[in-house]
Amino acid sequence: MCGMPQPQPDRSSSAPRSDRRRPDASMFLLTNVMEHSLDDGYAEAAARRGQTGSSRLPTSAAGRLGLAGGLLLAAVVITVGAAQAHRAAPTEAKERQKLIDRVQTQTGKADALQKEVDGLRDTVSAEQRAALKDQGDGREELLEVLAGATAVHGPGLKLVVDDAKEASTGDSGGPRESDGFSDTGRVRDRDMQRVVNGLWASGAEAISVNGQRLTALSAIRAAGDAILVDNRPLVPPYTVLAIGDGEKLSTAFQDSADGQYLHVLEENYGIRASVTVQKDVRLAAAPSLVVRYARPVAGSSGPPGTGATGKGSS
Repeated sequence: MCGMPQPQPDRSSSAPRSDRRRPDASMFLLTNVMEHSLDDGYAEAAARRGQTGSSRLPTSAAGRLGLAGGLLLAAVVITVGAAQAHRAAPTEAKERQKLIDRVQTQTGKADALQKEVDGLRDTVSAEQRAALKDQGDGREELLEVLAGATAVHGPGLKLVVDDAKEASTGDSGGPRESDGFSDTGRVRDRDMQRVVNGLWASGAEAISVNGQRLTALSAIRAAGDAILVDNRPLVPPYTVLAIGDGEKLSTAFQDSADGQYLHVLEENYGIRASVTVQKDVRLAAAPSLVVRYARPVAGSSGPPGTGATGKGSS
């Protein structure tokens, strides 16, 4: 026997049910954040502030008096500091101007003394030439030229050496790293030494660097990054003037080992150099000369003017 089919329960009933879930139950966390955006502790603090007032200024007479005193003290300190700075500024300016005036005065005195020294040197040179006219054998003028004691002029060349446009550092193992130089774009004292020695070896009769006449006793050294010629600092570009047969001197120098060294500096380190032949080069006399005389060693058995080893001493 078969039973009658059971009716399906009616799910469309609108009767309220106590266990029905909220439509947004799955987004409880977001709902809680949106509905309670301010923490309870912050909310309580804000409520208390609203009850007691938001101002933090003291309400008692003593507190207000202390605050006024503090503000007054700060104003006094600021005013006094500004006044002192205002008074100190003219004083510092006056001291600076005094130092400038002293430097200018001393510079003027030094220039005047240098002119006096130059005049006395010219007088001594004239007296020496006059005294040697009758007793000399004609070689004194040549000795003056070789010693740099007199100004000279004649054909020659002009060599200008300058630092690289952008000094750089490198580890290429070139000749400049051997002495620990890191700024390979700078012209160094030993570079100028090689240039000058190369010109002497190529046949130069007289040489000057930036107007500084070189002699047999001249020294090219370095003091920090500065190049010194006879203890006088030079600044780039370095202009080297040499008297001699311009064409032959230029060719001989550029073909020499020192000329090739300068070419390597140009190619590898960006140092700039230019050589031009000049029809007339003028060199001033050396600013100071040191005269030394050879003397025989006492008790020597050699010829006059020599020691036991055949060599003179100074």
